Amino acid sequence: MTSPPSRMVRLAGWAQRRHWLALALWVAVLGGITVAAQAVGSDYRDDHTLPGTESQQVADAFAAQGRQPDSVRVVFQRDAGIAGARDGAAAVLSEVERLPRVADVSGLTESERGTVAFATVTFDGADVPAEDVRRVIDTAGRDGDLRVELGGDPVRAAEEAPGGAAEGAGMLAALVILVLMFGSFLAACLPLVTAVFAVGSTLGVIMLASHLTALPGYAPPLMMLVGLGVGIDYALLVFARFRGELRMGADRARAARTALDTAGRSVLFAGTTVMIALLGLLALGLGSLQGVALAVTLTVLLTMVASLTLLPALLTVFGKRIEKAVRKRPNRGSGARWRRWSDTVQRRPVPALVVSLAALGALSVPAFGMQLGFADAGTEAESATSRQAYDLLAEGFGPGVNGPLVIMSEGGGTEELATALDGTDGVAGVGAPQRLGDDLGMLLVFPDSAPQDEATSDLVTRLRTDVLPPLETDTGATYLVGGSTAAADDFAAAVSDRLPLFLLVVVGLSAILLMAVFRSLLIPLKAALLNLLSIGASLGVVTLVFAPTGPVEAFVPVLVFAIVFGLSMDYEVFLVSRMHEEWRRTGDASGAVREGLATTGGVITAAAAIMVVVFGAFVLSPDRMLRQFGLGLAVAVLVDALVLRCLVVPAVMRLFGTRAWWLPRWLDKALPNVALEPPESHSKTVEFTRSN
Repeated sequence: MTSPPSRMVRLAGWAQRRHWLALALWVAVLGGITVAAQAVGSDYRDDHTLPGTESQQVADAFAAQGRQPDSVRVVFQRDAGIAGARDGAAAVLSEVERLPRVADVSGLTESERGTVAFATVTFDGADVPAEDVRRVIDTAGRDGDLRVELGGDPVRAAEEAPGGAAEGAGMLAALVILVLMFGSFLAACLPLVTAVFAVGSTLGVIMLASHLTALPGYAPPLMMLVGLGVGIDYALLVFARFRGELRMGADRARAARTALDTAGRSVLFAGTTVMIALLGLLALGLGSLQGVALAVTLTVLLTMVASLTLLPALLTVFGKRIEKAVRKRPNRGSGARWRRWSDTVQRRPVPALVVSLAALGALSVPAFGMQLGFADAGTEAESATSRQAYDLLAEGFGPGVNGPLVIMSEGGGTEELATALDGTDGVAGVGAPQRLGDDLGMLLVFPDSAPQDEATSDLVTRLRTDVLPPLETDTGATYLVGGSTAAADDFAAAVSDRLPLFLLVVVGLSAILLMAVFRSLLIPLKAALLNLLSIGASLGVVTLVFAPTGPVEAFVPVLVFAIVFGLSMDYEVFLVSRMHEEWRRTGDASGAVREGLATTGGVITAAAAIMVVVFGAFVLSPDRMLRQFGLGLAVAVLVDALVLRCLVVPAVMRLFGTRAWWLPRWLDKALPNVALEPPESHSKTVEFTRSN
């Protein structure tokens, strides 16, 4: 008796019968959301709150005083001394003062050597448009031998180059790989078009959602980075199975149904694991990450939906032309090469495993010395005026002037605090005490090291643990340490405290899903450990590349962890599901490994190559955080595809043998049945005895 068609087959049938309707719906969704988003606009805002931390309490106290207007520093430098160019500096400042949105310009503050000076330009409010800031930048140009540079967050924001080049380069490189793989420009375009529809729709949705929840400004490019990579990847897996079915003699309709009923199931499961990993970020309870987690999760969800609805419709519309190209293009027998490779690894599994793990371990070592922080002007390009102003201020007034620590006192004791800190090791200077209210005071402390230096972080720790507690006992006041360096330290501590829960949610739920699908105890354990190794290797490379120029952005490691852990499951599911299918059919553990690698090795390699070029293209981005994301994700995917899937997995599965598919009887009964193979593939299931 023939079993009824599965949901995936029925979905494929609907997309084939109603292909014009499916295409029209996707066009309407993309067009409608884009028009609405353009009409309403966006309201991206960074939520860097860290509830319960000292730096957050300091920030909250300042917020209670009212939002401070934006300001920039105009920095002057003259080798012969500022004294001989005061008239020129005054002329520059006078011209700046007449510009729109400028509320006040302070007098000059000169360095001890007299070669560097700065004045503070205060605007008439917060969130000053970039064009008004650029007007100040253009006005304050060089005056003879008097060098003029501008610094401050508004200047950095105004200097940011527009995005788009990285995304375009990644898509072009992906198209080249797809054309080489399929031998047809039309066939190569289908996975790309599917990804563009999904990413474009998601971009409009998160623009609208930014009015309802806090979404940071880096959410859209990060969403596009992940969405393009995952979207092309998922569509490629389905399309590759469709092409394979055509080569085996199936007609177009049957090939599409089979592709959706096999590769489509893997895409659905893999996407679910990615979303679980991303939603695990919610367990960290950090506002800055929650919005990003939701935005990228929505991206993955829409890429899955597009791969399972839009792609089958496109295959129906263009299927005849694609079929001609597929049947004309000879099968080059890559499966035979992958079989030989699998046999080679399985004959000597221990050396392959030892060498691979040693290499991954070596790449992971730098991650243990990773220093977290937030980007400032010191990490900008040396040609940027904000970087030039940063360096000049450090030269004239010491490196600590670019990132002073903010110490808030509650209950008096501000004068005693200033006296105590004036002679503390690591402190270059202390500002004048300021009153914020009846019992609140504030003091700026200038370290003798730069904001991004480890010595500044050590100073924060020393103040909190050794210097301030005895002073609190003597004065009866409460002292809190804030500032950018303190906030980075608090962020790292908050993540460390909540990391066990995060790992439990992400790794635990993913392992349970794999256990339910493959009815195995060892495969989920192996997958979790190998994924952690690939993440360690990627973070090690990021640390190695970016450490010489500054810290790793505080948000990068946890985001890379969540995204990479989910993406690593993609290839795990796609490869092991084919092994599992072969194991159920034949009961030959070694043969299952060989056939699984033979049928998926080429597709996984191509999919990984596309992800690597899409992610790697973001190394071209002007944004430091996106460069770190792009490098981390590209390295992780490269390691996963070339080292883990080609070497480690075949070696480990050979060593596991039939034990790879063992599951205790009581656990087998407790877990739900989640099938990645269609019912027909179960007709020759091999009975494998499970012991308690």
